Amino acid sequence: MNLLVASVVLIGVPLLASSAFAGPSFEDGMTALNGRDYPKAVEIFGSLGERKDTRAQSVLGAMYHAGLGVPVDYKEARRWYLLAAEQGDPGAQFNLGIMYTMGQGVPRDFKEARSWYSKAANQGYADAEYNLGILYHNGDGVTKDHREAARWYKLAAEKGNTKAQFNLALMYYRGEDLTKDYVQAYMWAGLSATNGSREAVILRDDLEKKMTPAQHREAKRLAQEWKPKQ
Repeated sequence: MNLLVASVVLIGVPLLASSAFAGPSFEDGMTALNGRDYPKAVEIFGSLGERKDTRAQSVLGAMYHAGLGVPVDYKEARRWYLLAAEQGDPGAQFNLGIMYTMGQGVPRDFKEARSWYSKAANQGYADAEYNLGILYHNGDGVTKDHREAARWYKLAAEKGNTKAQFNLALMYYRGEDLTKDYVQAYMWAGLSATNGSREAVILRDDLEKKMTPAQHREAKRLAQEWKPKQ
């Protein structure tokens, strides 16, 4: 199984009421960012970050991480992520996990990555749940445990994570420390395929050849009734 680590993305952050600070607001920074005025966004988020705005610190870390408006600078990205992560920001915690997984500006350390992913996952951050599944599936920084991998994949899959849905489907299909279950495999493969996974389309089509009509009907019913959890 070719399991991939989630890529770095700018963190989705809630738009809260502006503080009493009279300067540019977080919303102003997001407007600049979405308009690709990256230098202005860096200036605004930097000013807010110095005033301990967790959202600004998290986004600024992502900008240094991805090189948006500034040269890629892992040391600076980690500095801003840490400021936000220590205040409980799950996106910053997740991206710190990415840095330790990939060895970006820090020694590669799967145990440290697991620690940060766990902090974010315990807040329901789906990408972190998925990456914990990856670590347990591969035995990176933890004892290999397919049941634990499946547990984390399912938590992420239930929130709509496409990769987690595919990996869970494949585990049910193969019976990897789970009871082989074509109905569950088809349901999760179908949901992943609907979300754009080409691998899931192939798996779903292969499953159709192996399933009974009753299994196929049940799997389709489950997929139709499925709703993502928050």
